[in-house]
Amino acid sequence: MFKKYDFAEGVEAMSQDNLPQMYLNNTWSANLSITGASGLPATATAGNVVRASTQVRCSLRLPPNMNPKNATEILREKLTKNVPYNCKVTLEGGHEGQGWCMKEMEPWLDTAMRNAGKAFYDGKDTGTYGMGGSIPFLAELDKMYPEATILAFGLIGPKANAHAPNECINLTYAKKLTCALSHLIAEVGNRA
Repeated sequence: MFKKYDFAEGVEAMSQDNLPQMYLNNTWSANLSITGASGLPATATAGNVVRASTQVRCSLRLPPNMNPKNATEILREKLTKNVPYNCKVTLEGGHEGQGWCMKEMEPWLDTAMRNAGKAFYDGKDTGTYGMGGSIPFLAELDKMYPEATILAFGLIGPKANAHAPNECINLTYAKKLTCALSHLIAEVGNRA
């Protein structure tokens, strides 16, 4: 879960010695990230000065079963009540999206997926782990098709560097995934 990322020498991943905890942190724990900031001076000219305002853009990843509107209200209360020195804090945006948790696969589908993976990934066992719980599109699909089993695949292959300025896909990995998905779709079609 973490060895695929390049770390600076001496840096460790959070919970790297406790993989179950790392998995839970990655899928079921909330995570607040600051994704942008303005109003801060450049480090070359920064000094001990009072700024008129500072603005930050945050992204809050929620557990898949958390109601996003409730989370927004909790966050709004935490950030706007009892603010130190009576500073003014405002929240804007509110791009809430419901998380999603995949249903358990039927045994035949699990087997078909594992067989497709082995066929195109040099006989390696297929591995899965939850990602993308905060992709609201999946929750919307689940509402529209409650009886369907939804599988979400991604191209987070070797050196993909997802969500980074230099994000890219590994073409060899993408070809293998495309072949495996085609095989899986054919298998599902044969059952219909």
